[in-house]
Amino acid sequence: MAHSVSTTPLAGRPAGPAEPSVGTLAKSAMADMSTLIRSEIELAKTEVTVSAKRGGIGAAAFAAAGVLLAFAAIFFFIALAEFLTWLGLTRWISYLIVFALLVLIAAVAGLIGYRQVKKIKKPEKTLETLQDLPDLARREAPGQRQHDLPVVRNGQVVRQDPHARLR
Repeated sequence: MAHSVSTTPLAGRPAGPAEPSVGTLAKSAMADMSTLIRSEIELAKTEVTVSAKRGGIGAAAFAAAGVLLAFAAIFFFIALAEFLTWLGLTRWISYLIVFALLVLIAAVAGLIGYRQVKKIKKPEKTLETLQDLPDLARREAPGQRQHDLPVVRNGQVVRQDPHARLR
């Protein structure tokens, strides 16, 4: 009589490789999550550094262009005054006309700037939430908070009574 090999696993042994415990899985997941977060932070740092460097170079280029444009404007206005002299006006009157033109342009630019500054609104929502800071700064032991905090819903601060106790 031939002996056959049993294909069923023995009673006390698992069929495949040992499965890790829940604690091991949680530890592994936390390590993977930590590695992922660190990698994302490193990627963000690299991208921000490159963007900031390019932004700085761009700002410097705009500043240089502005300075050169200011120098060019000086020569343009001298040429304009000389052109008025060439048309037959005396030199001092030509330069006075150019000066008056520059004062007029500066006045218009100042008026536009003044109107834009007047349109600036105060940050009302921020000021409203800042009024709640004294209530938020109460010293309460962690887990022992007894007062509701203000909540922002749909861009509006919903204020609870700062003196009401939690239920």
